[in-house]
Amino acid sequence: MALAPETRPAIRPEQWPEGSPEQRLLKDLQTALTALDAHSQARQQQMAAQEREQAILQERQRLAQNLHDAVNQSLFSASLIAEVLPRVWERNLDEGRRSLEELRRLTRGAIAEMRGLLVELQPLVITDSDLGDLLRQLSDAFTGRTNIPIALTIKGKGTLPTEVQVAIYRLCQEGLNNIAKHARASQVMMQLRYETDLAELTIYDDGRGFDPAQVPPGHYGLNIMQERAEAIGALLSVASQVGHGTKIKISWLNAPP
Repeated sequence: MALAPETRPAIRPEQWPEGSPEQRLLKDLQTALTALDAHSQARQQQMAAQEREQAILQERQRLAQNLHDAVNQSLFSASLIAEVLPRVWERNLDEGRRSLEELRRLTRGAIAEMRGLLVELQPLVITDSDLGDLLRQLSDAFTGRTNIPIALTIKGKGTLPTEVQVAIYRLCQEGLNNIAKHARASQVMMQLRYETDLAELTIYDDGRGFDPAQVPPGHYGLNIMQERAEAIGALLSVASQVGHGTKIKISWLNAPP
């Protein structure tokens, strides 16, 4: 292990005559210590990069597995409806129309989930696509999976830095996952708003709400979202009340350097 500079003995080759064995030895030692320092720093940077890549890979695999499971569930439900639809249609036309609408919702959701799976397998899709289109895809997949409608509105237009677009996409993804798991909502409203040097995403659900000061143990979604927002310098606000739904707002300001 390399010694910290402040703990090393002072090395002054000039104390010995030029070309003396002592001077050459100390110069070689100084060179070796410098090289050891550089190697140690490079190794630490390499290990940090490997840890980041591993964390990204694990997150990607988790999301891909979740999407894979959701696609399987949607297609299984759609196949059951398609199998009985002819008989239902002959027996009751109104019920047949409802089943057909349910089949349409499931297949549209499955297609959206498949696109989401491709996004996880090809992360460049997130950066190369329009953020509004990505949010529509998340909305369709969420509705197909949960049968909870999302009213999505997009105001203005904007182009975001790569890391900001990825973070907002992930924040929306995590927010919708939290709604599906905990909210028991019947409706979700989502708005992406662009203004000069500002991008703002708002997600509101009419579910059971919660007390933000008393988040149950094991519910890490909000912590993950807070970390993602802080990583891009965005502000995450959560407003919720038991019995009155939840509103999440992510605001990113493109502050001048």
